[in-house]
Amino acid sequence: MKTKAQKTEELEKARALLAKSQSLIFADFTKVTAENLRKLRIELKKNGANFLVIKKRLLGIALKERGIDMDLSQFKISVGTIFAEGGADTIAGPAYRFFSGLELPEGMPKDTWIKKLLGGYDIKASAMIEGAQVVKIGTLPPRDVLLAQFLGVLAGPIRSFMYLLDQKAKRSS
Repeated sequence: MKTKAQKTEELEKARALLAKSQSLIFADFTKVTAENLRKLRIELKKNGANFLVIKKRLLGIALKERGIDMDLSQFKISVGTIFAEGGADTIAGPAYRFFSGLELPEGMPKDTWIKKLLGGYDIKASAMIEGAQVVKIGTLPPRDVLLAQFLGVLAGPIRSFMYLLDQKAKRSS
């Protein structure tokens, strides 16, 4: 049982993280080893995010103070919160890769760990994000790769047209 001072300290830490955050992702951390949670925290730090395990009631207080009306009792299990300084798109990928990369226990379905991503909240847009959406966002390639792919799609027809003109010019010479 935590003392009132420890709970106050946790609440202050949540407030500080929430003040810097633009998005939150909620994850179930049950049956994830302490070593794997340490690896998750290291990976998230590289991407400008923090993972905090805090009681839902205390997190609810911090959210209400920030003007976010969210019912955390919808999660019936222990919830860890990823506080991201960027949007959900910047942190969903690393979270998805972490959970999908965990070793599966014998006889468990492939999506066991991915189901640990429960949902999120976009603070900037004041919108709830479903768990399935977090997984879909997490499977997308990074923004730079998407832009390069889009540029390739745009350049493809132009490249083909240029090749056609080049062949036509060679034929008529």
